[in-house]
Amino acid sequence: MSTVATLSPEALRRTASTPAPGAAGRWRVADIEALFARAFMDLVFQAQQVHREHFDPSAIQLSTLLSIKTGGCAEDCGYCSQSAHFDTEVKAAKLMPVDAVIEAARAAKAQGASRFCMGAAWRSPKARDMERVTTMVREVKALGLETCMTLGMLDAEQAQSLKQAGLDYYNHNLDTAPEYYGKVVGTRSYQDRLDTLGNVRSAGINVCSGGIVGMGETRAHRAGLIAQLANLEPYPESVPINNLVPIPGTPLADVAPIDPFEFVRTIAVARITMPRTHVRLSAGREQMDEALQALCLMAGANSIFYGDHLLTTPNPHTGRDRSLLERLDMHVEGGAGG
Repeated sequence: MSTVATLSPEALRRTASTPAPGAAGRWRVADIEALFARAFMDLVFQAQQVHREHFDPSAIQLSTLLSIKTGGCAEDCGYCSQSAHFDTEVKAAKLMPVDAVIEAARAAKAQGASRFCMGAAWRSPKARDMERVTTMVREVKALGLETCMTLGMLDAEQAQSLKQAGLDYYNHNLDTAPEYYGKVVGTRSYQDRLDTLGNVRSAGINVCSGGIVGMGETRAHRAGLIAQLANLEPYPESVPINNLVPIPGTPLADVAPIDPFEFVRTIAVARITMPRTHVRLSAGREQMDEALQALCLMAGANSIFYGDHLLTTPNPHTGRDRSLLERLDMHVEGGAGG
């Protein structure tokens, strides 16, 4: 028999009113842990209620992700196949030509994606790279797609350059809770990540930031990650929740997978604490069956990465995704989604 977790009166008021973004310090880690500990059906039901207050429950936003510069990264993120510190099968490649990126963006739009995300395996972009990546932003945006980039750390000037080019979203994940972060990454501090998010927000670019679960962290660490995100001022417009895909040759290659219902709980808690964000079901979907994906959507996920590949890992084929969404009576969110 499961125990029923108790939220503080203040937390109960917050979850009932689903506050708007911008109220810093709303969520204590203890209150988020209490959400995680709720009876599973009650938690999913609450997340679905919150979701319906702010979104069409049958709509989903589709993003396509392209690796525009693969491998050879100087960072030592323990989950990453692109790190130069680890012996994986990923080979370093140069930054893609602009024309090739635009061709991929056209294909993504034809398949139904509304946002095109471009990722480069850098610690941070160099000055010589900025002209080409800003050209990519302008050209992709001209196709009528929302634009997103993840290029590593940004300073204020780089963020402003991307904003001037028309970038809609910048992705920079916090990965995990501050107290667990050092077990995963050693070459970049947690504050470095927060500083980049601050530069992005100050430039007027929408923030896309989430994390990875299943890296050997505890539930308390997952609650700590959600607290960091939910208490940003304001919280991110997009929150990708990644389920670790273990990569041979990386330090996390042999980590035991997270319990699938714990993953659903993480989706639900993200939805409750960040009611107006788009919660993206991200890496790891290839390893999930359709019933688990449907449960994640019921728990408040309303965005997916759409396309056969992510940066270096496989993703469900577009035909499989279209079939699943059709059987769930879901439709693609049109126009400018979050």
